Amino acid sequence: MFASNPPVKVRVRRPWVRTAGVAAALALAVAACGGGGSGEPAGEGGGATLTVTVWNLAKTPEFTALFDAFEKANPGVEVKPVDILADDYPEKVTTMLAGGDKTDVITMKNVTDYSRYSSRGQLLDVTDLVKSTDSAKLAGLDAFNVNNTYFAVPYRQDFWLLYYNKTLFDKANITLDGAMTWDDYARHAQRLTQGDGGQKVYGTYHHTWRSVVQAVSAAQTGGDQLGGDYAFFTDQYNMALGLQKGGNALDFGTATAQQADYRTMFETGATAMMPMGTWYISGILEAKEKGESQVDWALAPMPQRQGSGEVVTFGSPTAFAVNKRSENADLAKKFVQFAAGKEGASAIAQVGVVPALQDPAITEAYFKLKGMPADELSKKAFEPDKVLLEMPVSDKTSDVDTILNEEHQLIMVGEKSVAEGIKSMNDRVKSQVLN
Repeated sequence: MFASNPPVKVRVRRPWVRTAGVAAALALAVAACGGGGSGEPAGEGGGATLTVTVWNLAKTPEFTALFDAFEKANPGVEVKPVDILADDYPEKVTTMLAGGDKTDVITMKNVTDYSRYSSRGQLLDVTDLVKSTDSAKLAGLDAFNVNNTYFAVPYRQDFWLLYYNKTLFDKANITLDGAMTWDDYARHAQRLTQGDGGQKVYGTYHHTWRSVVQAVSAAQTGGDQLGGDYAFFTDQYNMALGLQKGGNALDFGTATAQQADYRTMFETGATAMMPMGTWYISGILEAKEKGESQVDWALAPMPQRQGSGEVVTFGSPTAFAVNKRSENADLAKKFVQFAAGKEGASAIAQVGVVPALQDPAITEAYFKLKGMPADELSKKAFEPDKVLLEMPVSDKTSDVDTILNEEHQLIMVGEKSVAEGIKSMNDRVKSQVLN
């Protein structure tokens, strides 16, 4: 599946999140569905060590949950994580694969990296695993289709929505009853901003990733991020820069220089709103459970363009792939299949991560959650009408992504105007990538 294909459209079910009681419910749900892998010995894999690349292991509980579950289902197998800093992950894995590294399983953090590795022939063909799976229930699978061949299988599917601080909204007498427009969002951000210096509370926080502006623009306008014409970014940039200029959002330069942590911004009450992916649910639940945050939080649908008759957002699956140089390929494939199946879905659901596998029995367990906002708007936030792929998959994806990210940074720090930055995107993508 390359640039000629439209973005993936996924009907997203409500995700399933962590609670002390939900684990048992999830286990029962899996048993009732006749879950995938069994507790049988690993056979030829018995006594083997399986290596898997991960990022920030200590702060990414899904990996430990999956590894523990796989080891339990396959006595004698040890899963050994190759832990890499999140910010260094793409570059490090690229270097590893180019250098002939033999780590067995490579986690595909995003589809941009996947397109790079698959096009270079560095991943093992796992189409047989896809064909043996109920792929209709596996959200995000199409993102890994390369000319009807698959080199990775998703185990997790995230999408973006809006986190907000209920206490700050109540103090400002702002009530949300549905998806707001971006104009509403900007007005609320201005109204919610208060204080100054170290005590300042921003109306909203936009993290430094280009997707905060560009991916949502593409999803909600139908724009093509690989097409070479980026005028559709204009409105979103004007809104983001306007909030930054008005002091209603932490400016990009400061966020970058201080390596701002979006979790810290929200969990300390330094921002009243924050667009972010569903993966953060596990983080905020964990912080609340440990008493590390007192924020009273809730969720709302991603803000929409004026006149939109539906809720459109963007997201991206996360997948596991088998290194073509792996010396434990059979065991690695077994792990990939396990992670994408019911037992893998149950394991990561218990720590608040959204599985790619969509199963009603597991979904139902979500409603037993303690600690998750239970208001109707928060529930509605989990049912967007469309979730489009964060970045289309193509052999050109990686090169285009690099250009768009470089120009995004120049626009956000004020070194280029919106018009200048977009013109440069157009010119560079057309001359350096498309021609």
